[in-house]
Order: sequence, then C-alpha cells, then structure tokens
Amino acid sequence: MLVREEQFSYGSQFVGRKNEIYTLEECLKSEQSEFVAVYGRRRVGKTFLIRYVLERHFSLFATGLPGGSYREQINNFCMAIVQGFNVDYRECENWMEVMRYLADTITNDLNYKVRKKVLFIDEMPWMDTPKSDFLMAIEWFWNAYASARTDIFLIVCGSATTWITSNILRNRGGLYGRLTNQIYLEPFTLNECSQFYELKKISMSQEEQLQAYMIFGGVPYYLQYFKKELSVAQNIDNMCFSKRGILAKEYDNLYRSMFKGYTSHIKVVEALATKSMGMTKKEICEKTRMPESGTSTTVLQELVDCGILNEYSQVGKKTKGKMYQLVDFFTLFYLRFVKDNKGEEHFWTQNLNTPVVNTWQGYAFEQVCFAHIKQIKKALGIGGISSKVSSWRSNDKENGAQIDMVIERADNVINICEIKFASGNYTITADYAKKLRNKLTSFKEETKTKSALHLTMITTYGLKKNTEHNGMVQSQVTSECLFE
Repeated sequence: MLVREEQFSYGSQFVGRKNEIYTLEECLKSEQSEFVAVYGRRRVGKTFLIRYVLERHFSLFATGLPGGSYREQINNFCMAIVQGFNVDYRECENWMEVMRYLADTITNDLNYKVRKKVLFIDEMPWMDTPKSDFLMAIEWFWNAYASARTDIFLIVCGSATTWITSNILRNRGGLYGRLTNQIYLEPFTLNECSQFYELKKISMSQEEQLQAYMIFGGVPYYLQYFKKELSVAQNIDNMCFSKRGILAKEYDNLYRSMFKGYTSHIKVVEALATKSMGMTKKEICEKTRMPESGTSTTVLQELVDCGILNEYSQVGKKTKGKMYQLVDFFTLFYLRFVKDNKGEEHFWTQNLNTPVVNTWQGYAFEQVCFAHIKQIKKALGIGGISSKVSSWRSNDKENGAQIDMVIERADNVINICEIKFASGNYTITADYAKKLRNKLTSFKEETKTKSALHLTMITTYGLKKNTEHNGMVQSQVTSECLFE
C-alpha cells in the first residue's frame, strides 16, 4: 500500500528540522528497507523528532534502560515486541534469540496495511551491556533478515553519541556501510530559537534572545523551561542558580550520560574552558596530565563527535598544530558561573553589567558567531563560496596577536574577522586601530599568504558612523544578521 502524501502533513506546531523531517518521510515512503541512525548532543531533541514524525507508524518502540542489567534489557525489549505486535511473550536467553523473536514476529505479521514496519530502538547504547552479544545480534538482524526485505524501517538513536558513532557509523564489522541514511541533529539556530519563543508565547527582544543563546545555545530541552512571566535574567536564576533549579545538576548528568569514563572528558573540557581560542592536543595533555596517545585521542574525538568541542587547523600551520576549542554553551556558562556559586540564588540578576559578566559575554558572543557561520557568510555575500573557518594566534608570544575568526575563501580572499560584543555602536579607537594593523601584519607575515585580506567587523549593533578609523574596515556584520 502506498503512503498518502497527506499523512505527512503535521501543521505548523514544529520548529525547524525541515531537512531531517524530509529524510525520515522519504525513508518511510521508499521501496526498500531502511536503516537510519539519528545522533547528536544530549537534549537536542532526537527522540522528540522521531516520535513527532513517525510515532503513528511505529510497529516497535523499544528503549534501553539506563543502568539496566543484561537480563533487564532483554526482558524489556521482548515486552516491546509483545506490545508493538500484540503477540505472545517469548522467553529469550540472549540477544540473538531476541532478534530471531523479532524476525519471526515480523514474518508472521499479517497486517498488510502497514507499508513499512517502523522499528525504533531508542537509547540503544544502554542495551549494549558489558560482554553482551547485542551488536552481533543487530548485525545479524539487519544483514540476514531486514535488508533482504523491502518493508523494514530500522531507526536507532541514543544519547551516548560516541557509542552510535563508534559502533554504527564507523563500524568495521558486519554493519560496515550498512546504514542507508544518517541524521546528525544540531541545536537550533538563533532564528529557530526565535520561532520557538514565539510558539511558546514568550516575549523577548533580540538582545535577550542573544543572551539566552550565549548560555543555553540552541538546545530545545533547555529552552522549554523558560517561563513567559519571568525576565530572561529571572529565568536563568530559576533554572541554574536556585537550589532546586532544573539545570542545577545538568552538567554532571550531561557528561555521565554521553561518555563511559566521563571523568577524563570533564578534565579536558575544564582545561579548555580556560583558553578561549583553544589548545593543541599537546597543551591539553600537559594541562590534564593525560598521555598524548591512547586515551586522550579517544576522549578528544568523542568530544568532537558530540559537538562539545570544535576541531580546526590554523591557517598556515600543519596538522600537528590542530586546535581543540570548547564550544558547548551550557558547559562554558556552568564552569564560569554555576560550578563555584556559593548558593546565591539570584546571582544572575544581581551581577548583570558587572565586569566579569561583560568579559564572559565577549567570549560567548564569539561562540555564537561560530555557530552561525552560514548566516555570516550570507551577510557578507559569500554564501556560495567554499571556505574554511578557524581562529588564529601568533607564534610570537611577545607580539600576542590573535584573530577571533578567519574565513579562508576559495576565491583567494581571507576575511579577518574581529568580533566585538557591545551594548551600543562600537567605536574603533586609535589604539584599537593600531592593534588591528598589527594583527593584519602579523598574520600576513607568519602565514605567508598571498590572498587579499579583508578586515571584517562583527558587532552587536555595528560601528559608530563617521569615525576616523572606519575606513580600514572592508565589511560589517551585526548580530541582527545572525537571526536570518
């Protein structure tokens, strides 16, 4: 039976995710069996998306039990088969028997009206308990059974992103190359956050939305706790600083759920939280006292996979100089203000506009810009030009030149971007103009680039007009452009 188009009309009560929804819909309509992995940072809405699009089509919805034993996971999955297909319970001793039970159930299913049998396995990493044969059983189910049919839609998901990437996406065994599609679910953009607030009837100015993004990024789970009767500052206090705040223990829960042996991951992020432009692997290992091979390599890759770290190479420098930068907004905010808070439940409302908060906002705004490269390129009119984006710092420590953002373009132009957060129009003073010229000179000399350098100012409200040094700037981007 062909699936009718109107079955995919969900109304307007959903923010963003158009490409992801389209992918899931196409898999549901396809003429072959599909195996899809959905992954991304915890709290980003993976399960919500899948249920929103596919729940009415579920034949099976099985979810792993956090901390559950081998036997508990197996029994729980078997009960999901019973509930999904309305069949008798079968006692299974291991995962191979569970998958054979599932295959037999599908084979005997006479519900011919269902075009695709949607099998959603959520929190899959919890099912893979120590010394279990879970992964081998999944490999058998897909390779020996599901892939030979045309009516199976197997979709797997889990908060432990590293398990998904290591065991499904990068599998070198029986699941190598078996995925028919994959979806990496990213946090909302500022524009999508704005749509979310409007949907929830929360009235916020763009400046307030920008401040909220600096703390929570575009993570839907965090945004849903905003109360429309409170100001942004009051919401932040209520969620992060009150004794029973919904996010008071989120930091430990976040890393505990995503990584096994998460203490090493926390050491890395806490080391990187002290360096705005990031650190090399060697610098991280020196700071954390971790070995440069083995564990540290795995930990860094896992943090990158989850979107907690950004990995980039500086212009003109070799791979060994690769930089790792902490980019998770909530982690940065937590380590700066919440971790050592001494029970001040109104900390944020009482410390707005203080030097320590203003300094943090400057760095947080840089991260907002890095999260909106697409919007920045569009504002500069270079959206269609291939480019690489990074930060840069001089090898000459005495010189101390640093550049917030470098956009290295395929048309032999490099945008040297200075990012400034200010409460009004920004003024380039004589002293700052001198520093800018020094940065351009240092960059040109050290990278030996032959590309043209265009100085770009990215500010909250733009440059103050008709000032003496504005002529050295080729282009400007304001925070309003980030909302496109």
